Amino acid sequence: MLAYKEKSSVSFSCVLDYYFCKLLFGAAMKFMHIRQEEFELGIRDPAIRRGLELVLRSLLRYGVTVPQKLAAPFLIVWNFTNACNLKCVHCYQSAGPTPGPDELTSEERVEVIRQIDEMGIPVVALSGGEPTIHPDFLRVVEEGARRGIYMAVATNGIRFADDEFARRAIEAGLRYVEVSLDSTEPGEHDGFRGVRGAWELAVKGIRNIVKYGEGRVSIGIAATVTKLNKDRIEDMVRLGEELGVNRVVFFNFIPTGRGKEAVELDLSPEEREDVLRRIYRESARSSIQVVSTAPQLARVSWQMSRGEDVLPTHFTIPNSSTLRAVAEFIGGCGAGRIYMAIQPDGTVTPCVFMPIPVGNLRRDRLQDIWENSKTINDLKNKDLLKGPCGSCEYRYVCGGCRARAYAYFGDYLAADPGCLRGSIIMKGGAEAMVKTH
Repeated sequence: MLAYKEKSSVSFSCVLDYYFCKLLFGAAMKFMHIRQEEFELGIRDPAIRRGLELVLRSLLRYGVTVPQKLAAPFLIVWNFTNACNLKCVHCYQSAGPTPGPDELTSEERVEVIRQIDEMGIPVVALSGGEPTIHPDFLRVVEEGARRGIYMAVATNGIRFADDEFARRAIEAGLRYVEVSLDSTEPGEHDGFRGVRGAWELAVKGIRNIVKYGEGRVSIGIAATVTKLNKDRIEDMVRLGEELGVNRVVFFNFIPTGRGKEAVELDLSPEEREDVLRRIYRESARSSIQVVSTAPQLARVSWQMSRGEDVLPTHFTIPNSSTLRAVAEFIGGCGAGRIYMAIQPDGTVTPCVFMPIPVGNLRRDRLQDIWENSKTINDLKNKDLLKGPCGSCEYRYVCGGCRARAYAYFGDYLAADPGCLRGSIIMKGGAEAMVKTH
């Protein structure tokens, strides 16, 4: 009788809401080519539930758009501190041995996590500087994990070489650890990172994460590709396979921060094209994910596979029919579209490589910045792109790197000088950078 009463007390409005949500989820799954069993497995993960909910909110608010407009970013990259225990040649943050003069307090950091939670953002990646050396690192990881946020870290790996720290960080709730490793040769890595012995400690850190993560933590290797290591693509992937990582990421070199002083290390368009073709071959061969932050990889993979495969920047799972179907909706540079960045003092920027302040969390709400910033709204609209990028047939799956456009030309809507299609402007852009610095 009690069960009957409870059932009969359900309002007609609730029944309509139930069937509407069921219909909406079904349509979203069909749109993204997600199988029922994949959905049922993924929905158990609070971070995946956040992602699905964000997709649904975005569809309800904006409908289907190309590229897809989002009600909130999927990812926040948070430069947690300006302090670092290395001296990397290419550091976009110009990090040093001590924190910046006006970094967020412990309580302000917790408030940032609260705002991220309030917006329903699925993923937070802590970067730096070196986030693991800050005393608030574990507290913030725990707070984010407690709220169901997927907590990740981009690190030089040195602190993870300590067994106790590696175990504590994993227990705090880290889900993904990305360790910077720029070469298979210790001397090359150490020279680039400015500290002898850094390679050995980073590799030990990777082994500790694999050992203590026990399937709970994904791990990636991140290499910034320059003229110094461009011939080691295949070797880096094989090292990742040997170490047991899940992912190898090849980052674009972007001349910002200390990297402005090393602009000569940047690849030519021809060199980048060759590197991306080799990355795509490795992604097809390897059992682990092989990706690049260069958005041109989407075009290269599409062309090399004759339209059968496409690797959208940052969201790559090789041979994924889902990603092929949604490449034009989420692909290409994600700055201001898929993610935003937070600086150590609470300043918000479109990307960690794009030092354009669009607000500060000490006075602005993250939601207001996402919705109202002119820069962010410009970046969401690929039809505003200039030059070869704006007229390119691949602008929705690629569109060029906005941070590179800004670094070379001071215009985030300009062409990316690293692409073959815009190579005629690469020489002028490089000369301008050299003259400026």
